[in-house]
Amino acid sequence: MKATVSVICYKHKVLANGESPLMVRIAKDGKRTMKSLGLSVNPTHWDFAKNQPKGNCPNRNLIKQVILKTEIEYQSKVLNKEIKNEEFTTSSLVEEKQNEIKAQTVEEFYLHLIEELRQKGQIGNSYAYLNSYNTLKNFNKGKKLNYTFSHIDVSFCRKYEDWMRSKGNQDTTLSYQFRTLRATFNKAIEAKIVSRDKNPFNEYKLSHFNTKTMKRALSKEDILKIINTDCSSKSKLRQLAHDLFSFSYLCGGISFVDIANLTLRNIVEGRLIYQRQKTHGNINLLLSDEALKIIQKYNKYCQQAGYLFPILHNQRHITPMQKSNRIHKICHQVNTELRTFATELGITAEVTTYVARHSFATILKKSGVNIGIISEALGHQDIKTTQIYLSRFDNEQVDEAMKNLL
Repeated sequence: MKATVSVICYKHKVLANGESPLMVRIAKDGKRTMKSLGLSVNPTHWDFAKNQPKGNCPNRNLIKQVILKTEIEYQSKVLNKEIKNEEFTTSSLVEEKQNEIKAQTVEEFYLHLIEELRQKGQIGNSYAYLNSYNTLKNFNKGKKLNYTFSHIDVSFCRKYEDWMRSKGNQDTTLSYQFRTLRATFNKAIEAKIVSRDKNPFNEYKLSHFNTKTMKRALSKEDILKIINTDCSSKSKLRQLAHDLFSFSYLCGGISFVDIANLTLRNIVEGRLIYQRQKTHGNINLLLSDEALKIIQKYNKYCQQAGYLFPILHNQRHITPMQKSNRIHKICHQVNTELRTFATELGITAEVTTYVARHSFATILKKSGVNIGIISEALGHQDIKTTQIYLSRFDNEQVDEAMKNLL
């Protein structure tokens, strides 16, 4: 039996305001399911024979518009089910409608997405989408993004690009912002907030951005200048910055966030074994004597706080948000100190914790180490990040390659 959709005034129920609710009614196979539209009308203003508001009904045009929109939405769902030959009941159709994400505007969808990521503990991702949201809001002159995703077309993208360039942003920043916007648009498509044929990125290609950046790697001479400097008489922050930079370089270019999360469980028989926070790839590297000395320096802190380095504390930083905020704060302090340190040493290149990772890979490459082994040590899931991925290598090959660092 074909399903029928109609909106009725349910006169058998009287609300506190003396009116009766308007409800969508779906009937199929002798069964029916109703759902309130959140609107009500006085039964005296409803023509039950024609099933529509009378001419003297207040807000008659608005009510008729809501009725028409509701009937079209549900009739469209019924038609889609029939075309795909999908089984459904009146209740499943209503529940399907109720379970849809309510966010219809770009504003609502972004805020819903950001909160969802935070609830899942994906703090880094939530910050990326928050940054995208704030940038779009600035482009909108500080106003809320109270427009639908269909408003984001090719013309919008070009204007957005021109605006960001006028603010002095380079292609790398533009590429980052548009990749996040594109990801958000794709999520909106998946949530059936906007149709797939409205996607502007089918025409507006992000490949036109020049994302090639200046080389960030230091020379081996500069790296050794940093590592071999005695900072024992300097401030605690200088010592920490020196130790973290050195440890990262000596341990396969380990990232700051991965260093922050290291505990004694990651040290197994003189090897550093951990899972990357970003890609969840497994890393297994031999710890050099120099790296072990750095770890031993912070033994007392580790016993008190549960982490190898004085970044996180297991009694103070418990939730994903607390950990993320703490790591971001300390990383900023360390990078600021590293820049000052580099200037004092006469190093003109930019020096940050990330530079240690980049330098590790570049120096090994210049030493003739196979790029596949470098990729293995870095923990890249896709060799495209370091070029063509050849094959996986055993620990002995990686260990041998690491001897080229000093």
